Amino acid sequence: MKVVTAALLGLIATSAAAQDIRGLEICTAEKQMDRRTGCLQANVEFLQQTLTKQAQETRAKFAATERELYTAKVEIVALKATLARLDREMAQLKAKSDGGKK
Repeated sequence: MKVVTAALLGLIATSAAAQDIRGLEICTAEKQMDRRTGCLQANVEFLQQTLTKQAQETRAKFAATERELYTAKVEIVALKATLARLDREMAQLKAKSDGGKK
């Protein structure tokens, strides 16, 4: 939780100057401390919600990638088995053809 809070405070500090994060408010314009505190709390809540949403999306993408990787691995195993079977059949055909020539 401390790391998340530090990251959020870092984002707030850097975004206050640029204000390029949609949804954040400029809290330095507030003169009253209670309003400034409320503004900062709203920014922190917004950033926490955004981080949670991004984390969920990342987990979903990671799970999808894992499923695709698993499918590819299964397909590779099947292809290797088919290739090994075809190699055996080719060796048997060569052995039969070499046996017939002698």
